[in-house]
Amino acid sequence: MSERILIIEDDQRLANLIQVYLIRQGYLVEWHNSGAGAEEKIQQLNPDLVILDVMLPEKTGFDICRDIRAWFTNYILIMTASEDNIDEIVGLELGADDYLAKPVEPRLLLARIRALLRRKQIESDKDNIKELVIPQNNKTLIFGQLAIDGENRKVLLQEHEIDLTTAEFDLLWILAINAGSILSRDDIFSQVRGIDFDGSDRSIDARVSRLRRKLLDDPDNPSRIKTVRGKGYLFMREGENH
Repeated sequence: MSERILIIEDDQRLANLIQVYLIRQGYLVEWHNSGAGAEEKIQQLNPDLVILDVMLPEKTGFDICRDIRAWFTNYILIMTASEDNIDEIVGLELGADDYLAKPVEPRLLLARIRALLRRKQIESDKDNIKELVIPQNNKTLIFGQLAIDGENRKVLLQEHEIDLTTAEFDLLWILAINAGSILSRDDIFSQVRGIDFDGSDRSIDARVSRLRRKLLDDPDNPSRIKTVRGKGYLFMREGENH
């Protein structure tokens, strides 16, 4: 069955070009031309992937991305005409899985779409993936004022429960049970998503960024989840200093 793609883009000419191109590649493609009603359209269609423009009338793509990420489990690819790198950072932190700047080269767009949807296909084919290595631990991991309950999948920071998505908790759990060890993006991606990291995905970086924000970890000088240049991420045990 062909994957379904929803384009949310107010530029009719660009949307038509993308739609025709992707249909020729075998995808089922629909188009919505405004931020107004976009969330309802996504709920109705439940596409495998949403191509989401940032600058939309009525409601921006950033706002849509933020609002749907709590319940939409498939992929979001953001497009924008802005050359400001901050837009890419904001989009990824809000939950987008990938980002492209306009003007979009069709073959690059197709490659990004295929990379994202390939993961969905592999995840749905249990014969082709390894079982997720996310231990179901009945213990609570304690790191100072941070408590991670593996059985009930709850996180408390300074005795206040932190609202995490399923994907965010999975990532935090993987990092926490390996506290003190550097995990590459390949290691993390293999365990959280069940497939190998392909070198182009930014979702791990975006999840780490969201986790830092929710755990009150200074993104400019993180003390809880550190980036080890060229190697990956390190979850710090309490009192460690690297």
